[in-house]
Amino acid sequence: MLNDDLLLEIRGLKTYFFFDQGLVRAVDGVDLTVPRGELLALRGRSGSGKTTLLNCIGGLDQPSTGRVWIEGREVTRLSEQERVDLRRQRIGFVFQSFALLPMYSAAENIDLMLRLSGVGNRRERQQRVDYVLRLVGLKKWAAHRPYELSGGQQQRVAIARAIVTRPALILADEPTGELDSATGQQIMELFREIVDREQTTLLIATHNLAVDAFADRVCHLEDGQIQEQLHPQRS
Repeated sequence: MLNDDLLLEIRGLKTYFFFDQGLVRAVDGVDLTVPRGELLALRGRSGSGKTTLLNCIGGLDQPSTGRVWIEGREVTRLSEQERVDLRRQRIGFVFQSFALLPMYSAAENIDLMLRLSGVGNRRERQQRVDYVLRLVGLKKWAAHRPYELSGGQQQRVAIARAIVTRPALILADEPTGELDSATGQQIMELFREIVDREQTTLLIATHNLAVDAFADRVCHLEDGQIQEQLHPQRS
């Protein structure tokens, strides 16, 4: 992959699992290219392969066959430590369950990601944490712990944690799944703002049709395959 405008490329990706009931084709031959700065929705029902596809892209799962490149690096040929380093430095993750450390404040949850990524300068870390907290509208809640925040606020902290390392790619797995519709709308508006302002590439796995209004492209997954690609008209 040599095109600088291309952030992600997937070729022939297959991930199969073997259970007592037989073979499960979680991802079954996906080809996909994603340019920099795109908000791409991977939409499908539970079990369609969305999460497994994100995990293969992020190097959390190893595919059975196929290849994945991020910024020209072939993720599927990296060592485990190289994949860890790639995730810490170039990929941000947002999960449905927020995955915040309960005894850390909002600011401390975000700062931890910087420390894990090797940003050792305390002043720089503080500046980055302050910036992303302002961006997600939570500067006043920096000292609050997760249990003192609403679900929407916790997800905003999770988003701030995902973007604080200035990743090239954010992978969000059902980020509005635990939220009411109004809060989910606000989270999607925030995602759209981040993509437009930071020129980050964002992949969202979702079954929520309302996400389409914010996406540059929607890929419909069924039985581990991309069945249809749409380009919604955004206002």
